[in-house]
Amino acid sequence: MLTVPNPPAANIARSDAKAAFVSTPPVILTPQGLDTLIRLLGARGYRILGPVERDGAIVIDKISNLDDLPRGLEDVQRPGRYRLEKRDHSAFFSYSVGAHSWKQIFHVPVERLLQIRRLKRDVEVVTEELPRERVAIFAARSCDLAAIAIQDRVLMHGDYPDPRYTARRQDVFVVAVNCARAGGNCFCVSMNTGPRAQQGFDLALTEIIDDEEHRFLVEIGSSAGQSLLAEMDKRLASVGEIEQSAEISKHTAATMGRHLDTRGLPDLLKQNLEHPRWDEVAARCLACGNCTSVCPTCFCTEVVDTTSLDGQTAERTKQWDSCFNHSFTYVHGGPVRTSIKSRYRQWLTHKLSSWHDQFDSSGCVGCGRCVTWCPVGIDITEEATAVTKTVSLPAIEEHD
Repeated sequence: MLTVPNPPAANIARSDAKAAFVSTPPVILTPQGLDTLIRLLGARGYRILGPVERDGAIVIDKISNLDDLPRGLEDVQRPGRYRLEKRDHSAFFSYSVGAHSWKQIFHVPVERLLQIRRLKRDVEVVTEELPRERVAIFAARSCDLAAIAIQDRVLMHGDYPDPRYTARRQDVFVVAVNCARAGGNCFCVSMNTGPRAQQGFDLALTEIIDDEEHRFLVEIGSSAGQSLLAEMDKRLASVGEIEQSAEISKHTAATMGRHLDTRGLPDLLKQNLEHPRWDEVAARCLACGNCTSVCPTCFCTEVVDTTSLDGQTAERTKQWDSCFNHSFTYVHGGPVRTSIKSRYRQWLTHKLSSWHDQFDSSGCVGCGRCVTWCPVGIDITEEATAVTKTVSLPAIEEHD
């Protein structure tokens, strides 16, 4: 007997996200139908952002039709290594994830908050208007949907919501893609975030290529997704195609490039704050902040005030910051975490341990970006395992 997964939750980006949505059976689109889907989103006023190939990598940029998508490409990822290679197939989504994540769309790297202008006898304070734009994110992977949900909890539903982030999340259409191939540094299965999207989307695609045809099985996750498909030519997916889609996800889950045992991990990390492994990884770490930049859940920022050379204007800007920066914990008298060891330990233990205390989940979604884009190839799964699976030393109590 075929078991159909529970219907996915409604799109978290919509204002009516908590309303119940009764899913309909999956349908099949051809590549031409996928092109129509992209064009319909554009006709509805969405700025469509999706994967494109540029400078030898998969990045997120504006797309307007099927020809903008990468095709026949696979990524090779290892610790500190990334490259794209051409294959002899016609798949659109045979790569995993690149350095870009959807974080940069909603929690933008740099944004001006206000400007102060000098007048003859006074000053004028001009605050930046809240962003208003319809955005469609195309080909989001399940790990990235989990990351968006985490950032929503922190920046939209937390104790101190960010109004600019909240504004960007108000009218977002999400087209997810179920991974047909695991990357060399992926470990979403360990974090229970993939490889198949379960919620947070309007439509979810599984790419199927066989002797019969090249097609996409489409699951509907919201009334908005259902409304869009109503304007398109499609057919119901057969039982065999639904089973085929499930098998693709099953194979991807069984071929993860990395694994992390998360049983008791938060407490184990807290018990090993003075483990000698922290010194070993600190000897390799460059404290460059690459891992926090590519991480889809890291959200730390700083506020910078600047004045023009003529003294007529001043600006206040918010920009990404990193807990690896020496000045990140600066208070009167100097930074709290002066060593690379202390900063790496803070990042890893926050991501995998104390994040649970703050936000009731792990801060890691298993995308593997921090492993790929670390210049010296430090692997978070290897380091967490080394700290928790060898000797266990008592943690040293901190005193004021």
